[in-house]
Amino acid sequence: MQEILLDYGDTRMPVELPDSAVVVRYGKTYSDPPQVDPQGATKKALEKPLGFPPLRELGGPDKKVVIGFPDRVKGGFQPNAHRRVAIPIIVEELLKGGTKLENITLLCAPGLHRKNTLEEWYGYLGKEVVNLFWPGRLINHDAEAPDLCDYGTDDMGNVVQCNRMMAEADLPIVIGHCAGNPYGGYSGGYKMIVTGLAGWRSIASHHCPATMHRKDWLGASTSSQMRKQFKSIGQAMEKGNGKPFFGVDAVIGQFSQVLEVKAGRLDLVEEATWPLADRRTNVHLDAREGADILVMGLPRNFHYGPGMGTNPILMSLAIGGQLARCWHAFREGGIIIAASVCDGWFNPNWFPSYQETYEALQKFCTAPEFLASEEALRIASDIEYRFKYSNANTYHPYHAMSMISGGSVPHLWTSGVFVVGAKDPGYARGMGFIPVSTFKEAMDRAKKIVGSNPRILCTPECFSGGVPVHLYLK
Repeated sequence: MQEILLDYGDTRMPVELPDSAVVVRYGKTYSDPPQVDPQGATKKALEKPLGFPPLRELGGPDKKVVIGFPDRVKGGFQPNAHRRVAIPIIVEELLKGGTKLENITLLCAPGLHRKNTLEEWYGYLGKEVVNLFWPGRLINHDAEAPDLCDYGTDDMGNVVQCNRMMAEADLPIVIGHCAGNPYGGYSGGYKMIVTGLAGWRSIASHHCPATMHRKDWLGASTSSQMRKQFKSIGQAMEKGNGKPFFGVDAVIGQFSQVLEVKAGRLDLVEEATWPLADRRTNVHLDAREGADILVMGLPRNFHYGPGMGTNPILMSLAIGGQLARCWHAFREGGIIIAASVCDGWFNPNWFPSYQETYEALQKFCTAPEFLASEEALRIASDIEYRFKYSNANTYHPYHAMSMISGGSVPHLWTSGVFVVGAKDPGYARGMGFIPVSTFKEAMDRAKKIVGSNPRILCTPECFSGGVPVHLYLK
């Protein structure tokens, strides 16, 4: 037997697994390609952009430039993080071409996440950059802004909206992170603008059961319906804006270190960054058959913010997202065992709509029934929650709905989810999961479903250990 420490709230939960269990860990199961000098790689990418002339030729004294960048949720806070390095270099290139500093605006692209604060910008952009632009020219995108550009629907029927400042810029630039993500395979590229700079009704076109409950959502594929929607909406945004976006994307590793940088037209940047991202992200295990049981641990706090591992809706999304990452190494109908404190702390200061959303969900038999209901629409449209999103740094009320879509995915493709160690087990039951007191109990009950000699896959630090990977069989 081998003892494994699973993330569990603010601590770790020791569990025993048979020696045959496959335990996925960075540095043992897989490692990253070599990192590069982010400054040198960014400068090189900007010298010969894909499908564009260099920025110094695109800028000019009368040009209005907007630089969109990812919010606090992903990308790292270290001094060599991509957006922190890229913004000064991009600005320098623009100034060389005669662009006036006062004509450059930095636009944080949080989508439906909470708007970032000055202190958070200091943390991941650095004071030198922030003080050049704040307050007037360092702003958050607002998915509730009354002046959002509305371009109707695209050829797939998706709602198309865009931040007006970005749409009206003479030169719209976006910085992205090409990193493993269950939402369409990778962050960055068109996903950056479609999820970061749109309104909530546009985001609802793809963060919904019609997209996330398709089987092709599993496996975190770049050829999924969701990724096709990203591209379709993104290109419709460009058509509506009358100009393409200039992207500067970095492939990032386990600790958000830069592995490669590409710049230029977004479709070409995706084509150029995905091969290395595939090498970094897609890990082939020494196993020939899919696991019967997937084991994971959830910390209390991770990328969406404090309480992600205790808020039952966010807990369910984390479990569903990790299933998507592990899908190609897991068998349909298997069992998930997740260690989670699940004490029902919703963190109302960040996620004010979540408790009401959870309570409303309990009135319906299935997540899709709830999400299609007038009750869900009422909460997503609630004026107080939307006001708090725009003015008090909270998550948008539709964000909870999108998390329910992802969090209910395990009910479609597994035989059950056992939550070990829930402090308030009713919240686990409320998400359709099965609370148990001990890991042994979960394993014993799982064996009655999948067989007495199960193949076990364990990802103990999938949320605390850095940028996750996508798992495949040998």
